[in-house]
Amino acid sequence: MNLSHWFRLHLPQVWLRRGPIASILWPLSWLYGGLTALRNLAYRLGLSPTHRLPALVIVVGNVVAGGAGKTPMTIALVKHLMAQGLRVGVISRGHGRQTRNTRAVTADSLPQDVGDEPLLIHQSTGAPVWVGALRAAAGLELLKAHPDVQVLVCDDGLQHLALARDIEICVMDERGVGNGWLLPAGPLRETWPRTVDLLVHTGSSTVTGGFQAHRQLADHALTCDDQEVPLACLKNQPLQAVAGLARPEAFFEMLRQSGLQLSTTLALPDHHDYSDWKSTEPGCTWLCTEKDAAKLWPHEPTALAVPLQVSPESRFWEALDALVAQRLQR
Repeated sequence: MNLSHWFRLHLPQVWLRRGPIASILWPLSWLYGGLTALRNLAYRLGLSPTHRLPALVIVVGNVVAGGAGKTPMTIALVKHLMAQGLRVGVISRGHGRQTRNTRAVTADSLPQDVGDEPLLIHQSTGAPVWVGALRAAAGLELLKAHPDVQVLVCDDGLQHLALARDIEICVMDERGVGNGWLLPAGPLRETWPRTVDLLVHTGSSTVTGGFQAHRQLADHALTCDDQEVPLACLKNQPLQAVAGLARPEAFFEMLRQSGLQLSTTLALPDHHDYSDWKSTEPGCTWLCTEKDAAKLWPHEPTALAVPLQVSPESRFWEALDALVAQRLQR
């Protein structure tokens, strides 16, 4: 394991407390904070332009580095809005992709071209999804292709100030704000507290306020040809699990809590591309996340993907619906 790999896997644990490694990195967090403050000031003064799109824009993000359940929350949000009769599109940077242009995500897109999370969102919701480093440009292209879209959901864009937004949703997991320090000494991308429209907790944390969302695995896994396999059928079987997430151990623990026995776990960096994967012998069943599946299946077609679901409490949906109705009238 190289040094960068080690840091990517272990920094989330370092960021939970103000220990020796975090303290060594603490002076760098002042530099990061200063640069962030200058950047924010440039947007407030109009020196850096903010682009407003001709649609209601909802940004889903977090203030800490690493996964907190943003993508499952985005999927739940899109499905809810569509169920309300709204026409919804999704824009994303497409983190981890090897392309740089602005492009549409289709059912046949490759994760290395559009990113694993945008592909999962499109497959799970059927909503039009466009990716681009400049989210406003991606949004404009999406609206050109789908002029009937009323609401644009931006997956992971809380700090992308070049895109004007109507509603901000911040997602936090059980880590909360960790040790409370900015990167790289802590997990914070920006100082907290900050104003957001809706705060959603996908786990218990010390951060107060907001709404609770239940995060759990589905009761089934998916095969590469989209067949469902009940998790109950996998109990008492030796299984292996792999995850390319910011916090892979959280996925492994949820599998164990579902009653599955894991003989091997393999933690990989977030957005790992699996190009170096070596297929195992027949009869060896691997479990992975839905985000990993599109990249793992070409090399390990017998792997099973276990979906992760986020279900916010009813009060959250009531608050969101009120905000959406208010902003759309405006």
